[in-house]
Amino acid sequence: MTSIGGEQRTANAWWQSQRLQGMAHKTWVYVLLLVGSLLFLAPLAWMVSTSFKRLDDVWALEIQWIPNPIQWQNYAEALETLPFFLYVRNSLFVALVTMIGSALSAALVGYGFSRFRFPGRDMWFFVLLATMMIPGTVTFIPVYLLFSRIGWIHTFLPLLVPAFFGAAFNIFLMRQFMMTLPIELDESARIDGASSFRIFWKILLPQVQPVIATIAIFSFMGAWNDFFGPLLYLKEELYTLALGLAYYRADQIAGASQGTTNWHYMMAISTLAMLPNIVLFFVAQRYFIQGITLTGIKA
Repeated sequence: MTSIGGEQRTANAWWQSQRLQGMAHKTWVYVLLLVGSLLFLAPLAWMVSTSFKRLDDVWALEIQWIPNPIQWQNYAEALETLPFFLYVRNSLFVALVTMIGSALSAALVGYGFSRFRFPGRDMWFFVLLATMMIPGTVTFIPVYLLFSRIGWIHTFLPLLVPAFFGAAFNIFLMRQFMMTLPIELDESARIDGASSFRIFWKILLPQVQPVIATIAIFSFMGAWNDFFGPLLYLKEELYTLALGLAYYRADQIAGASQGTTNWHYMMAISTLAMLPNIVLFFVAQRYFIQGITLTGIKA
């Protein structure tokens, strides 16, 4: 009995030691993650803080994270210095149409590559993936000349139409995700008389919501933050927010010689500009993470 009791105490002590080591390890991991998060969030926090400061306080030598006093009117005054809501309307239009086109085209092409067997399927999928290695800057001039010949310059069409023809990365995500769905779903539906399009629309599409959310977030953020595309193709009344902010920043810097660079206004407008991306991510983050983690399980 004494021997059994001693072994039990030894086992309990070992278990407690392992538990303490595990807790210590998790604590250090959480501390490192917290420090890393603070380092990455510091510029964002400084931008938001600056947006509530007076112009004189922006250049103060003393670091002031919480403005005193808080200048709430900075946002209202900043919005009066440029056509902000026009830029937001244009950006939302481009981003939403691009998001819809990217998700729809990726779903259709991914469905074809994952469910249909045709000669050269794997070869064409490899060619599709190979296009990801072509830098976008290489194709800007020929694509611009093409859009110029058909009269699409100074319109939204060069930014919207390509989204409906599929992007290689989006198609790859969709194809890999659909490969994880059992083929028995299609076979059961065909026995009941369902067509290929009905199988896609009624059975598979509801199953791929996570990867659709992933593609939607990537596409929305890419279109919302795109600068070079709008710079090439759009005229002034069609400027998106990214392009409008760039011109606003250039005007502010140009006025620096007269001491009129309103950095607090620039930070206020930049804070407003980043809100749609943050809201979209937090709304769809569950589907986004699921789409990323499940894609590529089955080749």
